[in-house]
Amino acid sequence: MAKTFSFPNPVDEHAARTVATGVVVLAVLTLATGWAALSIVLMAGFWARVLTGPTLSPLGQLATKVVAPRFAQPVLTAGPPKRFAQGIGAALSSACVVVWLTTSWSVAQWVLVPLIVAASLEAFAGFCLGCYVFSKLMVLGVIPESTCLECAEISRRHPELKAARP
Repeated sequence: MAKTFSFPNPVDEHAARTVATGVVVLAVLTLATGWAALSIVLMAGFWARVLTGPTLSPLGQLATKVVAPRFAQPVLTAGPPKRFAQGIGAALSSACVVVWLTTSWSVAQWVLVPLIVAASLEAFAGFCLGCYVFSKLMVLGVIPESTCLECAEISRRHPELKAARP
């Protein structure tokens, strides 16, 4: 059971970018069709990835079992920042569903816009906005270095990041 409810560390960057591409496609499709129920699918996928990594996520399974293995070499990156990014996606997609159910789709659809922007940055530019926020929270001491030892090592290799710490 503990293995099911875990998140991989490290994460293959190819798989992360594939998941982000799937999120962009699903979110844009949701907006383009106006089919608000797709936002529930989007939300469920984020929560599945936050809680179990790719284990219970169809998109995560596609990314890790089909797409990522097709690349010659995996590009490994720390898992905790990616999980944090999935958590932000879970929060935004959950907010979208709650706003839709309590107000209207015309209001809720705007909650998907920042999600599409963040997922697009990851998918098409390789820039993880959630990971960036995670690193800034580590520098500020909000997230303890013990959460991500690999991330903490990055700050050790870059003393200017420690100098920014309050």
